[in-house]
Amino acid sequence: MNRKRHVWIIVSAALVSGLLVYGVYALQLRQVKFQETVDVVVPVRFVAAGERLTADMLGVKRIAKASFVHEMSLDAKALSGMEVIVPLGANEPVLSWKVDKFRLLPGNDQSTFQIPRDYVLSVSNGIRAGDKVMLYLSGEGAESARLFADSVTVASVKTSGNMEIDDMDNSNLKSLANSNKEGMYAARRDANGMIDSINLNLTEAQWLKLDSLCKAGKSKVVIAYSSESLDIAAAGEEAP
Repeated sequence: MNRKRHVWIIVSAALVSGLLVYGVYALQLRQVKFQETVDVVVPVRFVAAGERLTADMLGVKRIAKASFVHEMSLDAKALSGMEVIVPLGANEPVLSWKVDKFRLLPGNDQSTFQIPRDYVLSVSNGIRAGDKVMLYLSGEGAESARLFADSVTVASVKTSGNMEIDDMDNSNLKSLANSNKEGMYAARRDANGMIDSINLNLTEAQWLKLDSLCKAGKSKVVIAYSSESLDIAAAGEEAP
């Protein structure tokens, strides 16, 4: 009886020791994982929205690999020349959504199309370059509806004299880049000039759809300013 009890004590002790060893191993493994680091790109100083990044503005910061997210940049050369969309703090990892190469240029799957005047029923005079707009279809040829599910970017808006419409003293683009909603509103109030032509960044499929619906003249598009432009500015103001 005592012998069996002694055997159970030995087995129990062995199991407890094994669990302790495994626990220590798991803890050490986790510690090693957190100690693994990666070098991410950071600004060496505060960078205001609208500034273009240069090599002397960028450095590296070592962070725990467990804290790394895929939006962080590892290549300073790839960021050189990028425009800052929202302000960046010193030593703050640069996230991909906070920078862009040329915001007014079309994306990889887009082209810039000047929308023919005959295709446009109305366009909001508050629209400026860099804004997000929604397109709606109206006319006898089709039921009134939103043309595209998502908003599209305005590449430029010009007067009949081929002048870009904006307030030169308080540029809408500068206010948008600095996430200044008040400045954006003031720029729209103070800018003069009727919109004669508007250029939009569209995919090929979007343009072909718009063209096929409007070229017969029975249907036209209404181009409306989207609050998404203000949402972008608000996101910049709330960013740390």
